[in-house]
Amino acid sequence: MKRSTLLLGLPAVLVVALLVNGLVKRERALADLARVSKEQAIVPVQIISPQRGPATRPLVLPGTVRAWYEAPIFAQVVGYVHSWNEDYGATVKAGQLLATIDTPGLDAQYAAAKANLAVAQANYRLAVSTAARWQALAGTPAVSKQEVEVQTAGAAARKAEMEAAAQDVARYAALEAFKRVVAPFDGVVTARFTDVGSYVNAAGGDVSVRGSSTELFTVADVHEMRVFVSVPQDYANLLSPDITAKLHLPSQPGKSIEAKFLTTARAFNANTRTAETELTVDNPNRTLWPGTYVDVVFQVPTDPTVLTMPEAALIFRADGAQVAIVDSQNRVHLRNVTLGQNLGQTVQVTSGLSPGDKLVNNPPAGLLEGQSVQPVTPVTGYAMATPKTQAQPKPSSVADAASSNRQAGQP
Repeated sequence: MKRSTLLLGLPAVLVVALLVNGLVKRERALADLARVSKEQAIVPVQIISPQRGPATRPLVLPGTVRAWYEAPIFAQVVGYVHSWNEDYGATVKAGQLLATIDTPGLDAQYAAAKANLAVAQANYRLAVSTAARWQALAGTPAVSKQEVEVQTAGAAARKAEMEAAAQDVARYAALEAFKRVVAPFDGVVTARFTDVGSYVNAAGGDVSVRGSSTELFTVADVHEMRVFVSVPQDYANLLSPDITAKLHLPSQPGKSIEAKFLTTARAFNANTRTAETELTVDNPNRTLWPGTYVDVVFQVPTDPTVLTMPEAALIFRADGAQVAIVDSQNRVHLRNVTLGQNLGQTVQVTSGLSPGDKLVNNPPAGLLEGQSVQPVTPVTGYAMATPKTQAQPKPSSVADAASSNRQAGQP
């Protein structure tokens, strides 16, 4: 009987043991899951501190190089190009012959004007001698006073006709001088838009239509160059005769050319909100060509007492610009901040930050007020540069600085 009872109770004990074991494992699994979930809910973040800003920083803007003087040479007479003497890149002196123009129509008008002058001169001489004879008879019964006055007035009219004919000859003589197209100043021929036999006129025309060529040449004085750059409104108050800039050519990396401030437009373009600014640079070796694109680097002063932080640490939500501050309990507090100047990869913060604050760099999009975080050391190679490193930007190339400005939304 006892054996039978033992045999019947043994399975029940096994079932109970299995149930208890399962319940214990389940509780352990739930506890482990809760622990893991809690650990994963704590977001790992990189902690940085705001830094003082730099005293100056580079402002990189695009610029265009133009010649000191640049003049398009137009034809002033109607005719055909007989010959051209200078081509692209030729160095010319003031008054040097560039081309000659055949003007058969003008030549005929000039000859006719000289003939008309000869006729007017002959008529004037005849009128003068006739008036002299009439004046000799004045006061005698042979002629009346009125007839003497008519002859004298006739001589004066002939004189006026002669002077008008002389002016006409002088006008055609001046036009004849324009048959010789000459350089207006010392410089370089940067363009030639004509060829032998091309029809030219003084009224204008398109060089690509029916052989007509209005602009024959372009001559540029390149002993000194002008550099035009559009300066944003935020920096226009820094423009003064004392400011200098460095020019960097994309074709000559690592080299810079100093440029001096000349003038500014003192007005903003309504479309771009920029002021056209003109710089000058010496060009004794003619290394700069008109039309060259350059990066113009200004050293812009900034307030070193204002705190700066990386742009990546900003949070933009409905409440405006915010930062995530981590307290001593590793809990996040979202704080509104007021931004100042954008310095490229960093930005000034005029209010809302203290030097000892701990900021979350690259905060997650879902970071919430009061959320626990875990400060971590970033993996080597992926660490974000601290504001202190960015406080004195020294771009290895102008392209790096230009890229920084473009990321900051600057021209």
